[in-house]
Amino acid sequence: MSTNRRDFLTKLALAGVGAPALANAATATSMLEAQTDASVGKQGNSGGRHTVLEQDHPYIFIDPCMQIWPDADLGVAHRHGVTAYGVTAWDPQVDAETALEGLMYWHWAVRQHPNLVLIETTDDISQAKRDGKAGLLLAAQGGDWVGRELHRVEAFQRLGLRMMLLAYNASNQLCDGCLDRTDGGLTRLGELVVDECNRVGIVLDCTHTGKRATLEIIERSKHPCVFSHSNPNVIAPNPRNIDDEQIEACISHGGVIALVSWGPLVMRPNTTHRPTLDEFIELIDHVAQMAGNTDHIGISTDMSLGTYPDHESDPWGGPVFPNITEQYDRYVTDDIRSPMRNIDGFSDFAEIVSVAERLLAKGYSDLDVQKMLGENLLRVFGEVWR
Repeated sequence: MSTNRRDFLTKLALAGVGAPALANAATATSMLEAQTDASVGKQGNSGGRHTVLEQDHPYIFIDPCMQIWPDADLGVAHRHGVTAYGVTAWDPQVDAETALEGLMYWHWAVRQHPNLVLIETTDDISQAKRDGKAGLLLAAQGGDWVGRELHRVEAFQRLGLRMMLLAYNASNQLCDGCLDRTDGGLTRLGELVVDECNRVGIVLDCTHTGKRATLEIIERSKHPCVFSHSNPNVIAPNPRNIDDEQIEACISHGGVIALVSWGPLVMRPNTTHRPTLDEFIELIDHVAQMAGNTDHIGISTDMSLGTYPDHESDPWGGPVFPNITEQYDRYVTDDIRSPMRNIDGFSDFAEIVSVAERLLAKGYSDLDVQKMLGENLLRVFGEVWR
C-alpha cells in the first residue's frame, strides 16, 4: 500500500497536479487568471477559488479549520483534495440565536449539494472518501454563544456541532483569549463547559485561547484536545502561536497539533519573504521531534472557499489587540483575499498533493503522511464523539 500510494503521488506530480492539474481548459483559464491577479497584488481579487483535481489523491485529508463564504462553488468542493472541511460554522463572539442560524445554514447547504455530507461520526469521514464526497465538520470558534446556559452545549451537539473553542482571542465568560491582556485561565463556568463537551462528545480546540486556559482545558478534559490551527512560537513567534509547554501538554494527553499554513503564523522574525513550504515543514519537524513520532500532528490551512469578506469596523471603537499580521502585511501582502496570505507552495487546497510529496521527500514515511493528513485527527474524533 505504501509503495502504491507513493507511486500514485509521483504520477500526480509528474502530471502537474502539484502545479496543479485542472479538470478542463475553462477551469484552467479562470484559475490561472485568479492566481495571476493575486501574484501581482491586484486589489479586488476575490480569492477563495481552488484547483479542481482530475483524480483524487489516496489520503484522507481533514483540514480542521477553514471558512466557507456565500459565493463559494460548493458543487466542486469535493474535488479540491479535501475529505473533510472543518468549517467555521458561524462568526466568533456571537449570541446563541445567531450561532443557531449559522449552524442550520450548513444543514441546508448539504441538502442543496449531493456532493457534500454533514460529518457527525468518524465513519462519515471514511465514507465520504469512499464515495468521492466532501464532508463538512461543524466547528465553533469561540463559546460566547453558550452564555450562561450550559444546556446549549448538548443542544448544539445534537444539531451537528463537533468541535469548539472556548474563547476566540478575547476573554469571555468561559476563559481568557490569547490576545487579551490577562491570562486568567478557566472560569468556573468554563470548567463546566469542558466537562459538558466531554459528556456529549465535542472536541475541545485550544486555538486562539489564553495559555493558562489551554493548559487547564487539557488537564481537566478526560479526552484528548486539539490545536486546530496553531504553530510553534519558538520558531515563528506570534501572539497567536503556542509555546513548547502547550505543545507538550497537548501531546502528553493524546491530542493533536494541527500546524497551519496561514502565512502570518509561519513567518520568521526579521524576514521579508513569503514563507515557503519547506519553512512550514520545519514547524512539523519541531513537533515531531518533541513527540518522538508523528502521532500528534495534523495539517491545517485557515483558507477559504469563496470570497473572504472585509472586516466590519465598530464606529465606536473597540479593544486594541496585538497586530498579528503586521510584518506580513508590510513585506508580503495585506490583501486578505490574496492566495499569497498562505505560504508559497500551499495556498490552494489541491496543493495538499505537493505537501504530501514534499513530506515523503523529506524522509517521512507514507504512514507518517497518512497520519498527519487525517488519521491522527480521526483517532481523536473517535475517542471524543458519541
